[in-house]
Amino acid sequence: MATTAQRPPADAPWVVQKYGGTSVGKFLTTIVDSITPSYLQTNRVVIVCSARSGQTKALGTTNLLLQASQEAMSSTCAPLKTPSSSSTPMSSSFNGGSLSSSQLSSQLARLEGAPSFHATVDKIQQDHLEAAQVAVPHRSELRTQLENEIIAECDGLREFLQAARILHEVSPRSRDVIMGLGERLACRLVRAALQDRGIASDLVTLESIVDEIDEDIVRPPSSTWESTNYLEQPFYDRLAVVLAEKIRACSGVPVVTGYFGNVPGSLLSQVGRGYTDLCAALCAVGLKASELQIWKEVDGVFTADPRKVPTARLVPAITPEEAAELTYYGSEVIHPFTMEQAIKKSVPIRIKNVENPTGTGTVIFPDHTSVTVDDDIRHDPFVDGHVEQPSPPSGSGIIERCKAPTAVTIKDNILVLNVHSNRKTISHGFFARIFGTLNRYGVVVDLISTSEVHVSMAMTAELKPRTLERLTAELEHIGTVSVLRNMVILSLVGKEMRHMVGVAGRMFSTLAEGNVNIEMISQGANEINISCVIHEGAALKALNLIHYSILELSPKPNNMEGGSFGRSFF
Repeated sequence: MATTAQRPPADAPWVVQKYGGTSVGKFLTTIVDSITPSYLQTNRVVIVCSARSGQTKALGTTNLLLQASQEAMSSTCAPLKTPSSSSTPMSSSFNGGSLSSSQLSSQLARLEGAPSFHATVDKIQQDHLEAAQVAVPHRSELRTQLENEIIAECDGLREFLQAARILHEVSPRSRDVIMGLGERLACRLVRAALQDRGIASDLVTLESIVDEIDEDIVRPPSSTWESTNYLEQPFYDRLAVVLAEKIRACSGVPVVTGYFGNVPGSLLSQVGRGYTDLCAALCAVGLKASELQIWKEVDGVFTADPRKVPTARLVPAITPEEAAELTYYGSEVIHPFTMEQAIKKSVPIRIKNVENPTGTGTVIFPDHTSVTVDDDIRHDPFVDGHVEQPSPPSGSGIIERCKAPTAVTIKDNILVLNVHSNRKTISHGFFARIFGTLNRYGVVVDLISTSEVHVSMAMTAELKPRTLERLTAELEHIGTVSVLRNMVILSLVGKEMRHMVGVAGRMFSTLAEGNVNIEMISQGANEINISCVIHEGAALKALNLIHYSILELSPKPNNMEGGSFGRSFF
């Protein structure tokens, strides 16, 4: 049972905390020993977890699960060799966890021609069993129960993959089910770790939660309905209510899986890999939480990438529009659709660092032109005192912001596709044919710059070579095509830039003085983002130049020889 100090008042405000896979993988003890107990003193806490990653996302549970699903489709096996009568029967290896990891591995080793996915599932299972030893150090019976749960979950996955192999089909929905296992395993670890510290906690799994929503909301009546259609906002509104009901029914700290599968089509196609963030946002909306916290391995949003710009500083507060632009152009903050769900219900979002929990982080919330920010939003119970925000007028509760750009960011791995009409084509026909071609190949354009007979488009260079080759060949029927490779997009973002005269001139003058060639320029209609395309070889220099000349607060000399930059840098 939780101690008195760990049980908040019944009317305490809710705080929803979302932890990424690497946070759960590397900092679980910090979460359960320090972060959660501190917030429980004044708040009711909900924890939403992504699938666990040990060191990197590439080696994380989700990627291993997707690998296992591919292996189930590609495996060709010889008949299984039946164990001798003196051996433990194979059927007992799928009896809900009665065998230890070593026993299960030895039985699988006796399989002749076993599908390759077994080795991948073994890796997932072993990784979580080792994590259980660290997560639950005090109560051996609780650790044994957790280990049995992990083995049972992995046994169920083996059976599911075996069935998929026999049917020779892994549908999008089946892939969702396979991915959902990773979050169940992570949440079981977190729940057991909390219980090991004497904090009451409950596991909340959401595999069947969509079944509790009216069919007319999940699939609106329509003669043109297709499984690939996007879910409408009423679905997310209703899901938030159902999530809140499940959470309020818990007696301890709810530990919620971010996976809420069984949606039309598939969760990956409807939402994408960021569905855990979306689930956390919907929990916060349904509970009318005082704050949604996204815990990462960074202190918050910076004026530039601090790994590339030594003088980059933490931004205490940004608007949703700025966060969306930064996310799109290379600085991973939070998905705009997820952000929209929380912000439109006036739930502030705080980005915090699991390695530095006493840091203030960055708050995402509309500026004072649309919302007055209450003092509670600036208060973080983990930090002694209030979060340091830009000083508001006394008693106003309004976050005041200076009229200056917020951040500069780089989006790597870009190519530029130029199309120049060699005919006297009517301009709207020229554009229509280009965009129609892009649509057929499913190509997303990041930036575009046009004249009557010329179009330049910046897009990701991760296109398959065959796709780019066919796209270029088709566009050559419209005009002359050229491709510029090894490019990056440099973006200066700031809500208040629309009220600043000359910021674009300063940006391009700074790049020119630094001898950085600009291949393409674009500015959005919202006037909070000025972007240009430059060669990747000049990216680091350009990033530091713009930050030094436009974003740094201290006075600077007019020439480039001053400060920490000089000929030694350039």
